[in-house]
Amino acid sequence: MKKIIVAIDGFSGCGKSTMAKELAREAGYVYVDTGAMYRAVSLFCIQNGWMSDSEINSEALEAHISSILIEFRTNEKGISETYLNGKNIENEIRTLEVANGASRVSTLGFVRRELVHQQQLMGNKKGIVMDGRDIGTVVFPTAELKIFLTASPETRAQRRFDEMVEKGEEVNYEDVLANVIERDDRDQNRAESPLRKADDAIEIDNSNLTRAEQREILRTLFAEKTLQ
Repeated sequence: MKKIIVAIDGFSGCGKSTMAKELAREAGYVYVDTGAMYRAVSLFCIQNGWMSDSEINSEALEAHISSILIEFRTNEKGISETYLNGKNIENEIRTLEVANGASRVSTLGFVRRELVHQQQLMGNKKGIVMDGRDIGTVVFPTAELKIFLTASPETRAQRRFDEMVEKGEEVNYEDVLANVIERDDRDQNRAESPLRKADDAIEIDNSNLTRAEQREILRTLFAEKTLQ
């Protein structure tokens, strides 16, 4: 069975990370959460006072981009967690503020170029599952299996709202929905590597799919590609 690169793209809140993590775990592949990498950059900006509601100090960020070290380490439960310059930031990067900032820093060309370079190095030996917004179009345009995951904005907002409430965060559904719609617009219309479905990607709308149904679809597609 040959090793391949699996690229999973799609809108925010579709469950790309969950899908990618499950497949990587089952296949014994390396999982890379590229969204977490942009969230880490967003958190770095917030921690340094370089981000406000209206602007980002892009000059300061560009001057320090090479000092940002993002790693993924597997914890004792077999779950991949995000580290920024040696510190576990997995919980810190899952807030609405950091998520919104991630979408904003991802529009900066120098940020995308640096992280794309790091991502491509991670895929040199194949056997990797990577999710994001430009994996099949920019990072790995020759990936053997490309998935484009989508769901309605309302469905995605409800999922994110439920997740945040479960964590004890105070948030209302309308704010989450507005954030989802804003991020969709920004992701699709940015100048640098906008979100779009690769011509050879397989689209999966999981608005009405159970996780088990989605998992089975992906297993079948993965098996077809690795046995060719």
